[in-house]
Amino acid sequence: MLVAATVLGAGGASALPSAPPSGSASPGGPGAGGTRGDQDESNGRRDDKENRGDKGDRGDKGDKGDRGEESGRPGSPASTSGRPTTTPPSTAASTPPASSPASASASASTSAPASAKPSAVARPAPAGAVLTAAEAGPGAGLPTAQGLQQALATVLTDQNLGTVGLAVADAADGQLLYGKGENTAATPASTTKLATSVAALSLIPGDTRLATRVVKNAATGGITLVGGGDPTLTALPADQVQVAGVPADPDTAPASLDALARQTAAALKAAGTTTVALDYDVSLYSGPLLHKNHDGENIAAVTPLMVDEGKTDPKSLADAPARVTDPAGAAAESFASLLKAQGVTVQGKAKAATAPAAADAPVLGRVDSPTMARLVERMLTTSDNTLAEAIARQAAIAAHQPAAFDGAATAVTQELARLGVPMTGVVLNDGSGLHPGNAIPPAVLVKLLALAASAQHPTLRPVLTGLPIAGFTGTLGKRFGAGSGAADAAGLVRAKTGSLSGVNTLAGTVVDAEGRLLAFALMTRTGAPVDTARAAMDRVVARLAACGCH
Repeated sequence: MLVAATVLGAGGASALPSAPPSGSASPGGPGAGGTRGDQDESNGRRDDKENRGDKGDRGDKGDKGDRGEESGRPGSPASTSGRPTTTPPSTAASTPPASSPASASASASTSAPASAKPSAVARPAPAGAVLTAAEAGPGAGLPTAQGLQQALATVLTDQNLGTVGLAVADAADGQLLYGKGENTAATPASTTKLATSVAALSLIPGDTRLATRVVKNAATGGITLVGGGDPTLTALPADQVQVAGVPADPDTAPASLDALARQTAAALKAAGTTTVALDYDVSLYSGPLLHKNHDGENIAAVTPLMVDEGKTDPKSLADAPARVTDPAGAAAESFASLLKAQGVTVQGKAKAATAPAAADAPVLGRVDSPTMARLVERMLTTSDNTLAEAIARQAAIAAHQPAAFDGAATAVTQELARLGVPMTGVVLNDGSGLHPGNAIPPAVLVKLLALAASAQHPTLRPVLTGLPIAGFTGTLGKRFGAGSGAADAAGLVRAKTGSLSGVNTLAGTVVDAEGRLLAFALMTRTGAPVDTARAAMDRVVARLAACGCH
């Protein structure tokens, strides 16, 4: 059955039948491994590539890893329950409930004795049991501010945490249950991607796909390769493409540049053309190409046309791979080579187009990305900075803002405010979290998570299904392991990681001992070694998982 989907190209959104994920319709197969913004602390990788911000943000080797090797595709466990519908996102603002007055008094006192550690929670099987357990929990009594304070008192005094901000809320309705500096804005690092994701999925239908096209150029008599903002477009054959170290399934397979070349060559040869001039159109975006903290590894130059996220080695699975200096030009050269393999020769060297492609230009070929819902899941699971900035620009386009760093930040800020998120103290400069000047209070992060869990906003569900699972996937794949003091919480925690020099953040959901789903945000600034700091954070979250906290 064909389902109407929406595609964003250089000319805006258009309807088309939803075939297998576009790139999948082509021989190019699954999406190339993406930038992993955050690396898993435990495997020593660069946590969020964003984490580094600039080269000074790398810190020691441990600083490089928020991400960790992913053991599965983005959002795989239980992801079907969060599959978005084809219904456009709700346009009604939803105002989260006011914070619980108990939180203020709870955060004020830190002298209460720690409660005895409850019996260990059995480590679950690495699959859908996580969300199933949460569904059984709403009938259980809510944790109390006093109970949470007592349970967390000891772990929160760990000196390796440094300065701490914490918010814990009931994921069912966003009610704040406990706070410690919860309204104090802190550097979010890659947890900024939660804001980007919520805004994007609110502004853009989840079944939207990003189109890369080839059109006739009436002015030159040649053809134009038009970038539609899909950084996951791949030039690799299907059997060589991996996402986070594993093959992509048909639902997450990216668009194929080879398939686009085959379509284009077939159309040209059918018209008797075997030699053609090629230029490329990158007019979809505006503003600077380079992020303020661009280092040529953690993020590519931000352009609407690139293949394999601008990596110099498209097969590289490195956490922070080397990037080409001109991703659009490199993509055009790769396309020319693929055309030649199909019997069509490109005259000279491909050049940037002098004007945007005409809206009514005849289309010779087209491939489409996975849906926006799947792209968001991939971006969150792997903490992909390049993909985050692409999604932020699509949000800007949908909000009629310039498709640039500033326009994207404005679009996200305005959309979150429309959704009822309290924006006091929030400062956004990008969509990835690489910018050290970003600021978000912990209470705002839990509001974002509560919105994603809300029955009023089903289109936001990929924000939850895309969160890495502790001990199993993405940037949490190597955390909450044996010897961490937090192993009992593996599989019970789904959270977005974030790291910059001296900054570590973690925001997500946790299933407590009574099966209730809690949302939390933990933000720290410390001089402790990164692995030590992250382990201390994991123990805080594990304590939430181990208690009912009444």
